Amino acid sequence: MALIKVTIDGIETQVEEGTSILNAARSIGGKIVPPAMCYYSSLKGSGGKCRTCLVKVTQGSEKDPRPMPKLVASCSTNVMDGMVVQNTTSQEVLDARKSIVEMLLVNHPLDCPVCDQAGECSLQDLSYEHGLSTTRYEFERRKFEPIDIGNHIKLHMNRCILCYRCLMVGDQLTEAREHGIIGRGDHAEISTYLEKSVDNDFSGNVIDVCPVGALTDRTFRFKSRVWFVKPMDAHRACETPNCCGKGILWLSENNVLRVTARKDANNEVVEFICNTCRFDKKEKSDWTIEGPTHIQRDSVIGQNHYELPITHRYKVLENTAKPQ
Repeated sequence: MALIKVTIDGIETQVEEGTSILNAARSIGGKIVPPAMCYYSSLKGSGGKCRTCLVKVTQGSEKDPRPMPKLVASCSTNVMDGMVVQNTTSQEVLDARKSIVEMLLVNHPLDCPVCDQAGECSLQDLSYEHGLSTTRYEFERRKFEPIDIGNHIKLHMNRCILCYRCLMVGDQLTEAREHGIIGRGDHAEISTYLEKSVDNDFSGNVIDVCPVGALTDRTFRFKSRVWFVKPMDAHRACETPNCCGKGILWLSENNVLRVTARKDANNEVVEFICNTCRFDKKEKSDWTIEGPTHIQRDSVIGQNHYELPITHRYKVLENTAKPQ
């Protein structure tokens, strides 16, 4: 497939035709990548809901250099040959992003000190960079009581931003989704169907894709902060169909506090795992440890975190695989 040129914040790159502006920016990397709270590359139909990834197109294409009249969602707008895009270099984009963050925080409680998602929350990072110190909202906020929507999942609707990711996980990984959006507008909320609970084999993945602390792991609830535990890459021979058996063990000394799926540099799950791996296999002996998980240097999880050289990691894996 022929490559086309696109310039984002003054940096030119070549991508395949049909690539979105967001993924073109991700191919470059760094600070020019727009934030995304609802888009998920492995979930079909995601994107276009949170509006945090808005960018300014100053040149539509080489053939038609006219700018687009309004800011566009980079996750759902494909690049054109010769397109010129502004993200961090446009004050209009930064002002719009600040307003969007303010809107997302309208009903969001300030409970980061007690939220299990603290330290790995996309909204927390976004509000720290673009949020306001005060709010202009004068009306009563929506309030919900935390509820259990399954044996392992706690729903805090107060924290939900309605990104729809968890719904798409249910649609794509299971035969019948048990939860959905009820109500409209300001009354919309995530809920299960009557007398139903989210308890399919891959239900735990809704926790990994949730960008905020709306869906949390009940087995990890209030046990530790993520920067106090050590994430380790591990794998096991899983018998559940469609499960890769590759995850991350979050260790406190020799205790496995939780298991999550592995994520890429864009904080998206690489391969989904089943509930057996996530909730039932909480012993180190159930897994083959590969080595410390790679953590981005700007992440709070990187506190007191170390990584072994890649050659040593292979030796550790090889020695672990040997029969005792």
